[in-house]
Amino acid sequence: MYTEVFLGLLALAALYRFCTRSSVYWTNRGVKQRLQLPFFGENLRTILKLECFADMVQRLYRQFPNERYSGFFQFNTPMLLVRDPELIKQITIKDFDHFVDHRALVPENIDPIWARNLFSLTGQKWRDLRPVLSPSFTSRKLKDMFGLMSDSAENFVDYFLKKKEDVIELELKDTFTKYAVDIIATTAYGIKTDSLNDPENDFFLMSKQTSSIFNGLRFFLTFVLPTCIVRFFNVTLVSTKLRNFFLSLVEDSIRIREEKNIVRPDMIHLLMEAKKGVLKYEEDKEIVDGFSTVKESDIGKQIRSKIELTNMDIASQAFIFFLGGFDTSASLMCFLGYELAAHQEIQKKLREEVRATLRECNGSVTYDALLKMKYFDMVFSETLRKWTGGFVGDRVCTKPYTIQPELPGEVPVHIKQGEIIWIPVIGIHKDPQYYPDPEKFDPERFSDENIGDIKPYTYLPFGSGPRNCIGSRFAILEAKTVYFHLLSKFEIVPVGKSQIPVKLARGSVTLFSEGGFWFGLKALPSGV
Repeated sequence: MYTEVFLGLLALAALYRFCTRSSVYWTNRGVKQRLQLPFFGENLRTILKLECFADMVQRLYRQFPNERYSGFFQFNTPMLLVRDPELIKQITIKDFDHFVDHRALVPENIDPIWARNLFSLTGQKWRDLRPVLSPSFTSRKLKDMFGLMSDSAENFVDYFLKKKEDVIELELKDTFTKYAVDIIATTAYGIKTDSLNDPENDFFLMSKQTSSIFNGLRFFLTFVLPTCIVRFFNVTLVSTKLRNFFLSLVEDSIRIREEKNIVRPDMIHLLMEAKKGVLKYEEDKEIVDGFSTVKESDIGKQIRSKIELTNMDIASQAFIFFLGGFDTSASLMCFLGYELAAHQEIQKKLREEVRATLRECNGSVTYDALLKMKYFDMVFSETLRKWTGGFVGDRVCTKPYTIQPELPGEVPVHIKQGEIIWIPVIGIHKDPQYYPDPEKFDPERFSDENIGDIKPYTYLPFGSGPRNCIGSRFAILEAKTVYFHLLSKFEIVPVGKSQIPVKLARGSVTLFSEGGFWFGLKALPSGV
């Protein structure tokens, strides 16, 4: 009897501690936080589809506008949200050695194709691999790939030119996903696909499965369940079917290339060269990158001797390149299409620059000419500010760290090893303190006259520091190329199903319009 009462009281005490832990976790350390809901933390509104994930990030950013940081819980995990640009610089660059890693979602032995990619790797494994892969994304290497991209973009535009409608009504996410899949197929795997004419090709069908990762049960469970449970039940982000598809694709491609001595300027070739240790970081100093493009850190530029790269390692990089290359890039293209349809004067000015560039290039745009288009870059920079796919960043504390007090009322905050820092990119991008009238789409923010007013570390579409996005150049080039060709032949116009202003889909982990991106392509009278 007494034993049962004791165990019952013990269970109640444990339940009480679990339910109240989140409510005092950060407060007890001198950090502002709201009352947290047990188990769900700040995520219940997203789960109930009352807000999207990006809206949650903005809500958390705005909770304590006078604080440099604040605390919250994501399910059972304590998070420190850092909103001060100087502190972001401190964490991501100056004191990077204390915050080397991203949050690991699944163990390597459970889901190797996810865990071995550059984004997921931690510690020394990441330090070893970044210099091996970064030469693949230099301006010089992308210049070699540009011909493949331009061919795909021209095929994309030709598909619509053959249609006879006055206004071709289409859903942009589906349409641009097909283009992005074709780009990844040719520039990464050396495979020619035509997803507009053949939407049943293996690559496009796999893209549908891949894009469900971030909104599916698997993704939810990796956030909620402890690592030991994930390991015990073999919870993976990438299904066995997807893993086998990409691994077989890479193995077959490598075998055929080695047997027939095939050389092609794509990602598989570059990864094969990296495996041999023959790649080195070489930038073309004459090429002017856009404002949005992040610069490679010294870690990525280090000269490395040959390291062991298995076919699974190569497949893992090719997979994450596929995932990041088609989904986030397609979303960028969708939001750009929305903004151009909603702001015809901006679209008209952009088309004038396209026409001028074509005249200078004798009707065939070059890589260098595309990157020199100033207004084009202003428009893309503003799209990435307002609708950045990487709307939140994370860093894991890898060595104990102390945030020193600077403002009245602050105390030293000791960050424990394993605790997670959140960088609310979309909150910063839409803060009127840094971007007046932030909901206005205004490319002039990035003009030569105004760009100097942008405060450092308040523009972070591809992250900050050595763990920034390695593929930023590729993503921007992919989108610029198709829009250059598209705007030379078509006007993007609203149609009956267009949603202006856009409403973000509630419950979504990624940025997406609630009703889709329905717009029209209206052929220009005489092209250019």
